[in-house]
Amino acid sequence: MATGASGAGKECAGMSRHSEKAREALMDAAEELFAVHGIDGVSNRRITEHAGTANHSAIKYHFGTRDDLLNALIRRAITEVSRFRAGLAVSEDRDGGLREVVTHRVLPWIYYLSDQPAPYCRAQFLYQVRGYPGLSNIGTELLSGDELQADLVGRTRAELEGIPASVIRARAGILGYMTLGICAEFERQVADGAREATWDELGYFLVDAIVGMVAAPSTAKSDFLDFGDPPFG
Repeated sequence: MATGASGAGKECAGMSRHSEKAREALMDAAEELFAVHGIDGVSNRRITEHAGTANHSAIKYHFGTRDDLLNALIRRAITEVSRFRAGLAVSEDRDGGLREVVTHRVLPWIYYLSDQPAPYCRAQFLYQVRGYPGLSNIGTELLSGDELQADLVGRTRAELEGIPASVIRARAGILGYMTLGICAEFERQVADGAREATWDELGYFLVDAIVGMVAAPSTAKSDFLDFGDPPFG
């Protein structure tokens, strides 16, 4: 009896691993196709075929709806970004300044984008999905319980004392979309062989640019710009 139970357990574990591999293959295929053709330009059937499965109902089986698939892709990305962010050192005396805050916001995304095999598509996928209905707040939702993230955001406000909160929010929104666009274009050039994959250099270039733009004096007569939360935290 024990032997039979053990054998059944191993069989279930094997099925679970197979199911997880199939799920990951579908996500990788969807991410690649969405990056190139857009969210609405790719059918579920095309995704399953690109993933190498003959089961055209695989997406419904593993995820449910198209929105559920997109949510799974974004959650996978943010989980990996959070892992990279947890590996960055933070000044214990809280004297790292605005640059440290921006570094912890930007570099984990750069590390995530650079940590991918060919074909290079992650930044292009995120750029495609940046304004897709229902996904705009998922980054905020997933990071809301992150104590490190909350501490860094608190430091941002302290560093920018004197600049209206609405201006900071608008600048963050602009910079979020701008950063995604720059990363997507850089990724396309890398994929085409037109540029070497020097992601670290791109990351620190973005940190420099964002620090300067966020901290610039506010001279507008009114606070009229509101681009919402920056995409994906």
